[in-house]
Amino acid sequence: MSIKLTTDNQIQLFLRQNKNWLIKDNKLHRDFQFNNFVAAFGFMTQVALIAERQNHHPEWSNVYNKVIVDLTTHEAGGITERDFNLAKAMDVLIIS
Repeated sequence: MSIKLTTDNQIQLFLRQNKNWLIKDNKLHRDFQFNNFVAAFGFMTQVALIAERQNHHPEWSNVYNKVIVDLTTHEAGGITERDFNLAKAMDVLIIS
């Protein structure tokens, strides 16, 4: 079963509805900033559990209070609904 890439229209709709995300190097991209390293690492831990359940893992890095995230579905060769779902889950963690 192949994973279907999203269309440009779907990506633009997602970006309009999720204003903190952008496209960078053909990936969904967002920088998250926290009060300190513990908060940033705690966020990454929560996302790791979600990503594992979704079997979809981010490209990310952490320096002190900043987490940089890029999402793409490698086996599909671009952005898919899986990336949208993980991005939305990350945003929910920030809100709660």
